[in-house]
Amino acid sequence: MIKTAVIGYGLSAKTFHLPFIVQQPELELVAISSSQPELTSDYPQVQHYQNGDELIRLSDAELVVITSPNDSHYPLAKQALLAGKHVLVEKPFVLTEAQGQELFELADQQQRQLFVYHNRRFDGNFLTLQQLLESGELGVIRYFESHFDRFRPVPRPRWREQQGAGTGILYDLGPHLIDQAIALFGAPEALTTRCRALRQGSETVDYFHLMLHYADKEVVLHSSPFCALPTTRFILQGDLGSYHKTGLDPQEDALRAGQKPFGENWGLEPEALYGVVAKADGQRTYPTLAGNYQLFYQHLVAALQQGKASPVSSIQALQGIRLIELAQQSQQLGRTVEF
Repeated sequence: MIKTAVIGYGLSAKTFHLPFIVQQPELELVAISSSQPELTSDYPQVQHYQNGDELIRLSDAELVVITSPNDSHYPLAKQALLAGKHVLVEKPFVLTEAQGQELFELADQQQRQLFVYHNRRFDGNFLTLQQLLESGELGVIRYFESHFDRFRPVPRPRWREQQGAGTGILYDLGPHLIDQAIALFGAPEALTTRCRALRQGSETVDYFHLMLHYADKEVVLHSSPFCALPTTRFILQGDLGSYHKTGLDPQEDALRAGQKPFGENWGLEPEALYGVVAKADGQRTYPTLAGNYQLFYQHLVAALQQGKASPVSSIQALQGIRLIELAQQSQQLGRTVEF
């Protein structure tokens, strides 16, 4: 058993980590840090700490999962690695590529493993997209568009939407879309971006439109807070046909509603939401595979216990942070920047 502790007890910990940690047989949840009073009643069987610093110093955890605000990821991960613990960091990994490089080098020095949490690699629609690409059915891919839109026209009073390091939608939803693009196509040659605060009273970026330029294709990553209709999720276009998918993976809504992440129907979406493949001879629905965020933790355990590959490589994790930095630079300069 790998003794596991979680820093933070907000949406990320409650929704995307704890339900899967307690379901993973090789992991033993031993500690959580938070000042929230409900922690005691929700998880009475584990050690409780007021903050991450205290948890790292006093708990006997072997793996520390960091879900605290974005600007705390780097110092907490560094402290945990120096304490001889394996570390899993929620996205965004860190705020700069330099911070990330330092942490991976430190992990090597400490002979510990450092993981970056990109659960959206295990969305059902993304697994379906990968299956379609591997089939070659659409031929040579020339254009890919990926959206994570919402209808949230009024800013909310929470740290993610307030001024500060690592706040705003580029650091919140951007890592999902960027990581998926990197997983599919690798790093681009250059990028052109628009990152803006469009909502009245918005204190930070709430809209982005990233254009990633490859030698043989174009990729667009987009997020808007003004999308009231069912959102486009993926558009994939090749020289033999195209694929269009709307709607987000159902796992987050199920987890927020308190459902447990297991059972034969977990991660399945209704047939009415299946995507469409269109070719010269007509079009057809393309069934969506079941999503399963538990797979991330299964891969993590395999990396720790069997020496298997990390679910997200260090190179890809660093490329993702670099793209966020370059997106901001492109916006500031008002031009295309090279990767």
